[in-house]
Amino acid sequence: MNEEMLKHQRFLVINGTMILLAAFILGFGFLFFITGEISLWPIPGKIEYQMPGTYDAWRMAHMEGIVNGLMLWLIAALLPVFSSFVKNIKWLVIIPPIISWSIVIASSFDPLFPEARGLLFDASTNLMNDIAFLIFYPGVLLSFVFVIGILVAARRHAKKAS
Repeated sequence: MNEEMLKHQRFLVINGTMILLAAFILGFGFLFFITGEISLWPIPGKIEYQMPGTYDAWRMAHMEGIVNGLMLWLIAALLPVFSSFVKNIKWLVIIPPIISWSIVIASSFDPLFPEARGLLFDASTNLMNDIAFLIFYPGVLLSFVFVIGILVAARRHAKKAS
């Protein structure tokens, strides 16, 4: 495997690892939300505090981080396969972290700020919702571009091979 491929894989693995760490931190927020207190065994003491948000919002933020971090690891592992039919793999290295970070950051707004799911953008929504929306939707659009781009490249390669 050449050094450039390894450099690309390291970039994806590092970003995936940072996103997983963010998911772990969100997981502690989820734990504190569920228990209604901030406490970590074996650290003595606890703070009675109900974290804001909802069960679903915390679970979603936590799981988005886990799924997106692991997805970057998977893309890193599959990069040599993709390079067999994708002419320029740099877009396979640049776009996935943008997608992952935007989705993880945007999904983190919902448990922390009231009514900030980021699903709508209109006159009835609040500022935090609008920020979440503007962070979230570029990632969603790029997800379609990414997957469709891989599909088109794979089909072109398959037609040439047959």
